[in-house]
Amino acid sequence: MIVGGGAAGLHCAGIAGQLGAKVLLLDHSAKVAEKIRISGGGRCNFTNRDAGPANFLSANPHFCRSALARYTPADFLELLRRHAVPWHEKHRGQLFCDRSAEDVITLLLRECEAGGVVRRQPCAVHAVRPRAGGGFELDTDGGPVQAARLVVATGGLSIPKIGASDWGYRLARQFGHTIVETRPGLVPLTFDSAAWAPFAALSGLSLEVDIETGAGKSRARFREDLLFTHRGLSGPAVLQASSYWRPGQALRIDLAPGQDLATTLLHAKAGSKRQLGTELAALLPRRLAETWLATTPELACRPLPETRDQELRELARRLQHWELQPDGDEGYRKAEVTLGGVDTRELSSQTLESRRVPGLHFIGEVVDVTGWLGGYNFQWAWASAAACARALGERPAESAH
Repeated sequence: MIVGGGAAGLHCAGIAGQLGAKVLLLDHSAKVAEKIRISGGGRCNFTNRDAGPANFLSANPHFCRSALARYTPADFLELLRRHAVPWHEKHRGQLFCDRSAEDVITLLLRECEAGGVVRRQPCAVHAVRPRAGGGFELDTDGGPVQAARLVVATGGLSIPKIGASDWGYRLARQFGHTIVETRPGLVPLTFDSAAWAPFAALSGLSLEVDIETGAGKSRARFREDLLFTHRGLSGPAVLQASSYWRPGQALRIDLAPGQDLATTLLHAKAGSKRQLGTELAALLPRRLAETWLATTPELACRPLPETRDQELRELARRLQHWELQPDGDEGYRKAEVTLGGVDTRELSSQTLESRRVPGLHFIGEVVDVTGWLGGYNFQWAWASAAACARALGERPAESAH
C-alpha cells in the first residue's frame, strides 16, 4: 500500500509492482502528480546530472548516501530512453523534458500499469491503525483497506493550492516518529518595504551573482542568477540561499563575481575622463549602476578622475560585499519544497523503513532530506522510491486488499 501519487509514490509503485509486489496506490487529489506537471515551467527539471549527497540538507546528512548511490541520474535517464522521452540539459547539470512534464507523468503511469498497480484517485485516507497480527488497516473514501506494508509518499507543505498537506507528518507522529522542524525551502525572501524602496525600480532585472548566507556548518555560497522584484530578491540565487537562511541572518552578495572592481575602477581612472556612472555601467547592468549610484548622489555625476581612490575602493567593496537582511520569506505558498520532515535517524537508509514500526516506510519529500534547486529533489524522490520498492519487491506475497 502506497499513500501519495506524486513523483516518489508513482515511481515506487511501478518498480515494486514489476518486482512482483501487489500494490495499491491511493491519493486524495483528483489530478495525478500535479507537482511534476507544474515543475520547471511545465517541462519538469527531472534530475541533475551531478546529484550527490553534498547537494542535500538534512539533520542526518549521511542518510541519503545509500539511496542516491543505488539509483543515480543515469538510471532515470535510462528509464526515459526506454520510453523515448526526449530531454535536454540547460546549465549546471539541470535536465529538462524537451516537450512537457506530461512525458514524465505518462512514463510513471505506464510503469505502474506494467507492474499491475491498482490506483484509486481521488481517495483520501481518514485513519490508519496497526493490526494485532502486524500490518495496517486504513479507513478510506473507498472503504476499509488492509495492508501488510504501508509506504507514506505524501510530500511536504509547499504549494498548498495543489493539495499539499501535513498528513504524512501527522501519521508519523501517530506512530511515534520525530519530525525535524519543517519550514519553507527554495522560497523567495522579502524585505522591509521602506528599506527596499531604493531598489524596487529594479524589478525584473536579473544578473549572475555570488550569494552567501548562514554560519558555521550551515554556511553556504552559490553562484546563480539573482532576480530583483518589487518586494525583494528572488531567482535561483535567493531560492538556493533561502534553504540555509534563518530569520535574523544576513545575505552577502557579490554583484560582480569573478571581477576585481576596485582594481578595474582605479585602472580606468588613470586613463578615462568619463563620468563614474558611465564607467560603472560598463561593468554592471546599466539600471543597477544608476540605481546604486543614486544611493550615493555625491558620486553619481562626478567625473571618474575627480573621484578619490578611497571612494572607488569603498564603492567596489559595497558592490562586491553587499550585505542585507531579509525580514521574512514568501512562505509555503511560493516555496518549491519543505525543509525538515520525518527524522531519518529513525529510518533505515537501505529500505526507508521505520525502525520503530515494522512495515512502515517514508519516502520523498516527507522525509528530512531536501535538495538544492535544479532537479535534486526529484532525484531524491526517484532514489528513495527505488530503495523502498526493492524492499517491497523482496516480499511480493505481502499485499494490500
